[in-house]
Amino acid sequence: MSQLLFRLSKLSSRNNELIHKSVRLFSTSPYLTLGSVVEDLPEEDGSYIGDILLFDPAKEELVTVRDKTIPEKLVNSRVVGASHGWTFFSDRCNHNSVCISDLFTPMASKSNTKIIPLPLLTTMIYGQTEAVWNVAMSSSSPHQDNEEEDCVVAINFLGSQLSVCRPGRDHGWTNKQIPFICSENSNLMYSKRDQRFYLPAPGGNYLCSWDLHFDNDPKFNELVFLNLPELPQSEWELLNSCFKEDHWVESPSGQSFLVKWYSHIPSQRYKDPILMVLREDEETEEGTRNMCYTEDIGDLCIFLSKSDPFCVVASSCPGLKPNSIYLMGRCFAVYDLTTRTARHFKAPKGGPERVPFLPYWLPPFSI
Repeated sequence: MSQLLFRLSKLSSRNNELIHKSVRLFSTSPYLTLGSVVEDLPEEDGSYIGDILLFDPAKEELVTVRDKTIPEKLVNSRVVGASHGWTFFSDRCNHNSVCISDLFTPMASKSNTKIIPLPLLTTMIYGQTEAVWNVAMSSSSPHQDNEEEDCVVAINFLGSQLSVCRPGRDHGWTNKQIPFICSENSNLMYSKRDQRFYLPAPGGNYLCSWDLHFDNDPKFNELVFLNLPELPQSEWELLNSCFKEDHWVESPSGQSFLVKWYSHIPSQRYKDPILMVLREDEETEEGTRNMCYTEDIGDLCIFLSKSDPFCVVASSCPGLKPNSIYLMGRCFAVYDLTTRTARHFKAPKGGPERVPFLPYWLPPFSI
């Protein structure tokens, strides 16, 4: 990945139009990570003072958190994932050295950026730890002193390795073999309702899951699709020619959805994505899950990126579009399920010319 931080001189960073505005953040809107602007000269302890850049999809503008202390360890690391508002970093010199930080959390302390070290990653036979696909956490509180919740961190690598640990409690990772090759087709997520980690299997016809202990073999649920739309054969063929991602998402009330995200290949004329949402109707005694096609998720927004997917009640964040899906990956857009059309976002005014890593959606933050 490209360098995490934009290094600008102290003088130029203060005079440059890159800084759009400085605000006191009391918003609970989701944000998209855009990077940081740091001063050239470090502090005596090796840390840097910089500005955190975020995109607010509700107002469609840049948000700047000024004068954030960025520890030297993070300056020499790259971003590899995000979950529950925490960002995962990997050391540039040793990719097996990883940590969690609240660097991009707008409500966190500016002067005391938290870093939670994780055990050194270990590689399984036929596995690899260099290419992280996505990460997921069971809690937004990975602190060692958190006695109310036992947070579990899971890292999903491209290939067939899944590594889990409890920050501050485990001295090493528990490595699990995913029973299929995991590629860029699905994201690991944590279900608060079921207290399980879910990963859609390739093809999206099965849901693979583990409990918090990861002691047993993964559980498989067959997904049965009901009430699919009646489309001409040519449209089904078009969908089959697209790159497809399957995302399992859970709403704040515990309702589950499977989102199928179709992206046209560059050689085809149509560039806008196509999305199909299936709502979980029931789980049968045989363990299959009936999924009903829907174009109406009500007052909900779904956010998809390489972070674990999440739902937000639109009316809780004025400016968000209900019955919509916010996308970051193969496109940067909001998809209206009612009209089945996508509106692509423009780069925010005053934002960076280029983002040094794939941006991640961060869920709303408490006031």
